[in-house]
Amino acid sequence: MDFRLTEEQQMMRDMARRFAEERVKPGAAERDRTHEFPVDLLKECAELGFMGVAIPEEYGGAGMDYISYAIMIEEISRACASTGVILSVNNSLVCDPLLKYGSDYIKKEFLTPLAEGKKLGCFGLTEPNAGSDAANLKTTAKKDGDYYIINGSKIFITNATHADVCLLFAVTDKEKGKHGISAFVVDTKTEGFNIGTVEDKLGINASGTAELYFEDMRVPKENMLGEEGQGYKIALATLDGARVGIAAQGVGLAQAVLDECVRYAKERIQFGRPISSFQAIQWYLADMATNIEAARLLTYKGAACKQNGGRCNKITSMAKVFAAETAMEAARKGVQIFGGYGYMKEYPMERFFRDAKILEIYEGTSEIQRIVIAAQVLSEV
Repeated sequence: MDFRLTEEQQMMRDMARRFAEERVKPGAAERDRTHEFPVDLLKECAELGFMGVAIPEEYGGAGMDYISYAIMIEEISRACASTGVILSVNNSLVCDPLLKYGSDYIKKEFLTPLAEGKKLGCFGLTEPNAGSDAANLKTTAKKDGDYYIINGSKIFITNATHADVCLLFAVTDKEKGKHGISAFVVDTKTEGFNIGTVEDKLGINASGTAELYFEDMRVPKENMLGEEGQGYKIALATLDGARVGIAAQGVGLAQAVLDECVRYAKERIQFGRPISSFQAIQWYLADMATNIEAARLLTYKGAACKQNGGRCNKITSMAKVFAAETAMEAARKGVQIFGGYGYMKEYPMERFFRDAKILEIYEGTSEIQRIVIAAQVLSEV
């Protein structure tokens, strides 16, 4: 088994790391403070092919593999978790299902500009009463000739404040339960598409999370993704692969914590010597480094599984839950290593701590990941 990156993957790592250090990291703390969406940075990301890394070149993407995509998200998230999740949503929650399920019309009209970075996408699944229970949607889509009329609302939608395209899930046949859910690709300028409350969050403050609501919004039937009733299947399959992006975000964030802790531990003098010489601090750093490497390998394995087209829900759930909890625990220990300074906004550790928490919640909570993993483990014996 060869764990070495290919030449193309190394190129992606080097390019993304350089861009993250030079362009993304310098403004991360200010964007966190002001909640400013990184519009200009995303234009630069588009020029580098980061908006559709694993999308074929014929549809405007970079034509690289899913491991390269995970590497990109890791490196960007190492500099700014908000920018990392914006890219993750566009790549894996929007572009990927449009590639897999979209008609030629959808691929030309929506996928290509999304992968090129000329447009930005969001994923409209979560509702006030449908979070982990994704089958309990209340948003409806009623057929009316060549259109569907959509009414309802979504909450906690990443990129919603600046998205041009929304992959939206709605109930087309209530009697069929989860098999009555369909998916639609919607231009956010469509009449009846509205942005509601912009959320004031604990972390990832620059990612533009908002409520959406729809009032008699008319969407052409050609904008349905897949077939009527396939929406729930599309949503779950999309989330299975998208967890690679969130796992990579966790790895990048945890690595940022470790980088800062190593630097600080060498510089901070207590009792006449650097705190890096104390065993307690060394053990913290050793545990961080070990768990980060394990999370990275799980993430790359999940990405490889996704790339190869196999059933990947168990391994991507493992990667997501482990990387998320690795990042959260690393941030907790990081604040402890920094002591009082770790609690102050002058230093990055408190931002890492706030940013890390969402990893255990969105795109499937840690509890949901364990349910998915357990179901697979029980079915294999």
